[in-house]
Amino acid sequence: MAGATVKADYYEVLQVTKTASDGEIKTSYRKLAMQFHPDRNPGDTTAEDKFKECSEAYGVLSDPQKRAAYDRYGHAGFGGGAGGPAGSGFPGGFSGDPQDLGDIFGDIFGEMFGGGGGGRRQSRAQRGRDLRYDMTLTFEESVFGKEQEIKIRRSEACTDCNATGSANGKQPATCTQCRGAGQVRYQQGFFSVARACPKCEGAGVVVTDPCPTCKGESRVQREHTISVKVPAGVEDGTRIRYQGEGEAGKLGGPAGDLYVVLNVKDHKFFQRDGDDLHCVVPVSFPQAALGDELEIETLDGVAMLKVPEGTQSGRSFRIKGKGVPHLNSHGKGDLIVEVRVQTPGKLTKQQKELLRQLGDTMKVENTPHSHGFVDRMKEIFN
Repeated sequence: MAGATVKADYYEVLQVTKTASDGEIKTSYRKLAMQFHPDRNPGDTTAEDKFKECSEAYGVLSDPQKRAAYDRYGHAGFGGGAGGPAGSGFPGGFSGDPQDLGDIFGDIFGEMFGGGGGGRRQSRAQRGRDLRYDMTLTFEESVFGKEQEIKIRRSEACTDCNATGSANGKQPATCTQCRGAGQVRYQQGFFSVARACPKCEGAGVVVTDPCPTCKGESRVQREHTISVKVPAGVEDGTRIRYQGEGEAGKLGGPAGDLYVVLNVKDHKFFQRDGDDLHCVVPVSFPQAALGDELEIETLDGVAMLKVPEGTQSGRSFRIKGKGVPHLNSHGKGDLIVEVRVQTPGKLTKQQKELLRQLGDTMKVENTPHSHGFVDRMKEIFN
């Protein structure tokens, strides 16, 4: 017939091959239905048409008999012209009964509206929350490590009711709203949408005789002491995790974790770069010109540094193994010492005269140079 619309191949619509299994067809349809559902694309007629097209294709390919007829005769195998019985009013052969799509749309709407899909009851037990504790360390403590006891306030399982929330060991009662299913169904057009029961929060049961100690919460607040061992070589912002030391889980659920976050104070003259330490040491002009051997204070004692004659201000020297210990490993970083020639602010008359005499023998042409020239000169002298 002139002007007739050519229907797309159902396998192409669902983006599967003709040999696709029922599970592959269902998975692909779920993905496409969620992508093009009108509730996610309000006012988008193209998405609505795609949604109807996918529903029509799934209605045929999900039914073994209809799929066999489609594989043999194509669209001509369906007298209704839309893949379903004539006059049904629904694409893909759906009769309009919400249960026709119960499994599929129970999962889809469960993900879209926050309810559990597939009719599965949620577990009553819930994992406890994670906790955070901020610990401040000196610079030295971060380098060498530290062990300290800390106190935290947290929820712990109620021992009077064995974390059930019920008094005298009484079992919770079946929820009257969902009748123990953990879900309630709502009508969305011709679809049935499952959501977690608001009364029991998906547990299917409610506590009717609360424990007087925990008031039915299954947990109580207590102060807890834990020994924190800070390893050598930690940095500012390091997190140490203590599994199961967080809040107790609700109704017997697993406990959360405790995260100890380390805040390291600055040092008065050392700066850290990875596992290396940096510092600046002032030297006099004679020391730099003639060379000297210096005693350098480090975090673990005094180290000797030999400054060769002719050392330029700003030159750096590396002292091996005087840095920070490698975290959870062997060895240490290095100490990088930068020497800077210190110009005296006040001189005696004798010192001035000596410097004038020295200056007369060391004339320097005060001509400007590029920064690159200065760098090259430093490389030569270093």
